[in-house]
Amino acid sequence: MDHARRLRHAADKLQADMVDQLGTLVAYESAPGSLPHLESCADLLARWGTEVLGRPAQRVVLDGLPHLLWPAVDQRVLLLGHFDTVFPIGTTETRPFTVRGNVATGPGVCDMKAGIVQMFAALRLVEDTSTVGVLLTCDEESGSVTSRPLIEREARRSGAVLVCEAATPEGHVKVARKGGSVYRLTIQGRAAHAGVEPQRGINATVEVAHQVLALGALGTADSAGTSVTPTLLSAGTTTNTVPESASLAVDVRAWSKAELERVDHAIRRLQPHLSEATLTVCGGINRYPMPAELAQPLLEMARSTALALGMPDLVGAYAAGASDGNFTAALGVPTLDGLGAVGGGAHSADEYVCLDRMPERTALLAGLVETVSSMEGFGTQLVA
Repeated sequence: MDHARRLRHAADKLQADMVDQLGTLVAYESAPGSLPHLESCADLLARWGTEVLGRPAQRVVLDGLPHLLWPAVDQRVLLLGHFDTVFPIGTTETRPFTVRGNVATGPGVCDMKAGIVQMFAALRLVEDTSTVGVLLTCDEESGSVTSRPLIEREARRSGAVLVCEAATPEGHVKVARKGGSVYRLTIQGRAAHAGVEPQRGINATVEVAHQVLALGALGTADSAGTSVTPTLLSAGTTTNTVPESASLAVDVRAWSKAELERVDHAIRRLQPHLSEATLTVCGGINRYPMPAELAQPLLEMARSTALALGMPDLVGAYAAGASDGNFTAALGVPTLDGLGAVGGGAHSADEYVCLDRMPERTALLAGLVETVSSMEGFGTQLVA
């Protein structure tokens, strides 16, 4: 039996254990900023990772948030992921981990707890993990504010980064991602009685409506694919008071650095429509796009591994959503994303993962880790 077949056979034997682990991990809720729950989840993952890697996790606490790091001295490859989810604490009470046939559902099951389970399972199959680093963060869903410097530091000392975020529903890996920006617009008007003398007020709700229309004109419907989306909105205090203030969050996504900067400049030039209203803009570009060219050599290695495992031809997809892979690719470090679970419905009540695809994805990751780890100076050669 050749090595690829042995990997696949060993991964198949781990499927039942992976499903059990996934159920356990989903039950450990990990909402953004919920420190007691994040710490409990980190405790669980620290035990799992230490058992697999044979070396203890470093708990890197930044602004109170616990990130887990297993560094390697000669770090040829970094496996990257996050264990926070978007779902509020208590979601598992109404939507617990559920298995129906070959499909599992539950909060965070695909984004990206199944990817973490597969990551650790793959490392069980790798004979020598001494050159493999692992980083699991807990604030990706809220912008990676505290973990970004840690991610960038570990990426710089790695030959390549393999991101275990979910694949596409078809099983494609992700070679490129849009970059993203986040803004908050704050409007200051003047309160007045809405029935008696509304003319004395400066209506912040009306002003923010004008700003929503102005923002809508900044996106593109052409091949550039830039989206500028008003999201969270709040205004006013009572039904009979002219609103004195309003707040609007804005999400921006684009395929190019130039597009992100174009929109950034335009948002910062926005002016109030109503006389005497004031407008303040906070936020900015959160992460630049992940370019496909940095993923190409890793994609070719992954395709060769998939072929040896008897998998269908592996496709590299362009993903509109961002990940922490954006940060590592922006540094020029070869990065391949979407190496986690096959599933879909992220951030929704319909989130799911295909359990029957877990063994093949585990074997794929293990084989790719072995290939990259065996190439001393891999990342340096590519960047040069």
